[in-house]
Amino acid sequence: MLKCTVEDPHPSPIPICSTISRLPHTNQPRFISFSSYFAHYLVSYSTTTTGAMVLSKTASESDVSVHSTFASRYVRHSLPRFKMSENSIPKEAAFQIINDELMLDGNPRLNLASFVTTWMEPECDKLVLAAINKNYVDMDEYPNRCVNMIAHLFNAPLGDEETAVGVGTVGSSEAIMLAGLAFKRKWQNKMKALGKPHDKPNIVTGANVQVCWEKFARYFEVELKEVKLTEGYYVMDPEKAVEMVDENTICVAAILGSTLNGEFEDVKRLNDLLVEKNKETGWDTPIHVDAASGGFIAPFLYPELEWDFRLPLVKSINVSGHKYGLVYAGIGWAIWRTKDDLPDELIFHINYLGSDQPTFTLNFSKGSSQIIAQYYQLIRLGNEGYRNIMENCQENAMVLKEGLEKTGRFTIVSKDHGVPLVAFSLTDNSRHNEFEISDMLRRYGWIVPAYTMPPDAQHITVLRVVIREDFSRTLAERLVLDIEKVLHELDTLPSKVSEKLAADENHAVVVKKTALEVQREVTDAWKKMVANKKKTKGVC
Repeated sequence: MLKCTVEDPHPSPIPICSTISRLPHTNQPRFISFSSYFAHYLVSYSTTTTGAMVLSKTASESDVSVHSTFASRYVRHSLPRFKMSENSIPKEAAFQIINDELMLDGNPRLNLASFVTTWMEPECDKLVLAAINKNYVDMDEYPNRCVNMIAHLFNAPLGDEETAVGVGTVGSSEAIMLAGLAFKRKWQNKMKALGKPHDKPNIVTGANVQVCWEKFARYFEVELKEVKLTEGYYVMDPEKAVEMVDENTICVAAILGSTLNGEFEDVKRLNDLLVEKNKETGWDTPIHVDAASGGFIAPFLYPELEWDFRLPLVKSINVSGHKYGLVYAGIGWAIWRTKDDLPDELIFHINYLGSDQPTFTLNFSKGSSQIIAQYYQLIRLGNEGYRNIMENCQENAMVLKEGLEKTGRFTIVSKDHGVPLVAFSLTDNSRHNEFEISDMLRRYGWIVPAYTMPPDAQHITVLRVVIREDFSRTLAERLVLDIEKVLHELDTLPSKVSEKLAADENHAVVVKKTALEVQREVTDAWKKMVANKKKTKGVC
């Protein structure tokens, strides 16, 4: 027989079915539920058999559902940040803790530093959630459909029944690694066949390339030969690039949409110059186009521009689906001109997932949600939808550009022809500079990066605003207003640079410097300050 005993200031046995108790220190009855009574007192159960067993539980250790979320012990005490805790915590507490930290993140819609898509239609969001537990390697059909659609978009020379050669990746960085490996292996095979050394490959790029090209060169032991930039010309010069090509050059990489100012490099001019050089030397140096940003822009805004597989030396192209392909972060594509441009020895075949599957990736398992999302966008939007979105982005970029020009305070560095973004510098930065503007814009919620140009234009500092699909004309106009507010605030503040120079005057003889020397000194000082603040290195 089981007996229930309640420990309170006036102990007395209570039948388990009772719903009446007496308030402590009074004779007033109160009606309570059995569970509520037991949630406030120590409960012990004892048996009347030969042995005795006592199980007790305090209120603070009871079911989390009876507590306020923010009053529970899981939230009132700090959790380990770098080690797993010894005990589990309720799912509600784990959710609340993480959700609270996420509130401190910047608003993705106002992060104008990133090219990455931050908004998709609700119907596509549902498909993403439905496919979130599916593995990419278990899917044959959807990646192949996307590869073929994109290959046709890039004018690959495919027959009516011919399948395109390409692969889905986690982004353009992986796509560039794969394309670079294909170029390196083809070059090595050619040099081996000719009986020539094959241990010193190089690749020619502009100094404006994204850091993934430097990673490729370092990881896979390829010399990176960079064409330096000059003030006012912030992309690779085709003539200088071709001059740097030698017998060990595995390819020349051109960028369709520079990260720095959105400008398209002249791929056709590069192709024509290389054709001539190959004829003169007997080499067959090819071209890779890094179209991470511009691959989903040029076909719709500039369909007559020749940059893709219409040019004979373009052997591979990479594009980011998560940029102007309009998919959330985590999808890129590498497309080859023909099967001959991708050495078969780099392709692995597996059959332990149920059928023979060729694979050429740096990893194996990954989520399939972004593949599904890309397929959705391609069939949902079609050429018409992509064209409308890109035209709208370009128009909003012009609204922002014109608003900045009307202030009379900025020089526009970006070009109208290219990726829809606006890169701009202060016309006069003798008192305050672009880093201060970037820092103060954060007070209004905007994330606008300030950065210096690569060599030999590192004395130039710019601000950059990327115009994505979800950046409306209203937001563009509001950003201009907030920039004007920041400029007004800065005008009322003393110049940090003049303060520094004034302090230096007390310790050294002042030598008159040129405007360029002062500008470079200011830029170097702010670069050091930004590094000390541990801000993100590089640009997206």
